Amino acid sequence: MITHRTTCRVIYGDTDKMGFVYHANYFRWFEMGRSEMFRYLGMSYKSIESKGFFLPLAEAHCEFNAPSQYDDILVIETSLDPGVKAGLKFDYRVLSEDGKKVLAKGYTKHACVDRDGQLVRPPNFLLKMIKEHSASE
Repeated sequence: MITHRTTCRVIYGDTDKMGFVYHANYFRWFEMGRSEMFRYLGMSYKSIESKGFFLPLAEAHCEFNAPSQYDDILVIETSLDPGVKAGLKFDYRVLSEDGKKVLAKGYTKHACVDRDGQLVRPPNFLLKMIKEHSASE
């Protein structure tokens, strides 16, 4: 299983009136983790799309375990689920800076479509990139 970690800092605009991170921001951080994982694998979302393939969101889930607040450093841990064949599934954990507390966890499932919006299996170049990194981890 491929796992990648990236960090981000909670900005003031991420918080609600109570001073806690607004729940929808966790989905932004899931996207950040997914995008950075693709870069780590050697291909950005932009380059995947330039080859004519898109990964629209089909399902999203998040469990909130503990709040985060302004100026916290978050660790976004993203893993690619190798068991999904028809699309891609990413699992996420948003951790405290020291990595000891799981603040939130969840997943996103993505379909794969071509330029015409037709559902397709993930392209070979993407599967090959994932397989190469899976073997090395």
